[in-house]
Amino acid sequence: MPGLPLLWRGSEGEVNKNNRMYLTYYGQSCFAVNIGGKKILFDPFITPNNLAKEIDVDAIEADYIFLSHGHSDHIADCVDIAKRTGAKVVAAFEVHTWLNNQGISNTHPMNTGGQWKFEFGTVKCVVAHHSSSLPDGTYGGNPMGFLFITNEDNFYYAGDTSLTLDMQLIPRWAKLNFCILPVGDNFTMGVSDAVIAADFVKCQVVVGVHYNTFELIEIDKEKAIQDFKAEGKTLLLPEIGQTIEL
Repeated sequence: MPGLPLLWRGSEGEVNKNNRMYLTYYGQSCFAVNIGGKKILFDPFITPNNLAKEIDVDAIEADYIFLSHGHSDHIADCVDIAKRTGAKVVAAFEVHTWLNNQGISNTHPMNTGGQWKFEFGTVKCVVAHHSSSLPDGTYGGNPMGFLFITNEDNFYYAGDTSLTLDMQLIPRWAKLNFCILPVGDNFTMGVSDAVIAADFVKCQVVVGVHYNTFELIEIDKEKAIQDFKAEGKTLLLPEIGQTIEL
């Protein structure tokens, strides 16, 4: 696809070399970042996660909540947090509809391939190869990843996904400061495929998520870090509750 243009040019599409972004990890695939003063939370699954028992979910603030798909290990705490904080929830249309039925009206529906200019920057929904159903068993629409292009940092959150050639499109749209990839295997890609994914998206700094919560996704953390290092990349595996600088 030679010559395919960048979707965004100018300050939003450029890698930020001055300011730093901070990411707080809450376990499984839940993390938060602050962009332009807006608190953005992803895939809140905290109270059912025994590994996150020290986290006070009622102390978590959010202006936005982004949901990659409808599985319970990604949305278990969404309704309670959204009701308490009034956060706008961004999700697939089917998840948005389900949330509306739960009494959450401040939602923004999206779908794969779409993009929207929010007050903190532009977000593009990208392909994630996985499945999606809601806690009541109903269809959850397309699973998604999110590409954030902002005046602070550009980053890609893959959501739950296998390795896919679609990831090679990401560098066409934005230069990344970092990316967030699942590394637990079994239900998503594992460490070896995540190394390839980092190559596809042309990103040297990876935050690993979706690992160790359950027996089926347990990994050797030290080996994973060394596997990335052997390919000239950095894998960050923050402790639950830890805030890291990126």
